[in-house]
Amino acid sequence: MSKVSKATQLREKSVNELREEKLQLQRGLFNLRMQKATGQLEKSHQFKESRREIARINTVLGEKEEGGK
Repeated sequence: MSKVSKATQLREKSVNELREEKLQLQRGLFNLRMQKATGQLEKSHQFKESRREIARINTVLGEKEEGGK
């Protein structure tokens, strides 16, 4: 899935849905850090993917909040 289609899909969601998805990603990122600390992490590329997805959500949330003012 390309970045453009992901951003488009994110824009279709409500602010509450975006916040919930962001919270889930942040929890997942925490779990990845715990796995890394205990030596159980196998897929280190997931850090980068999770951080980028959180950034996309933050961007869309910012757009929606600015548009609502």
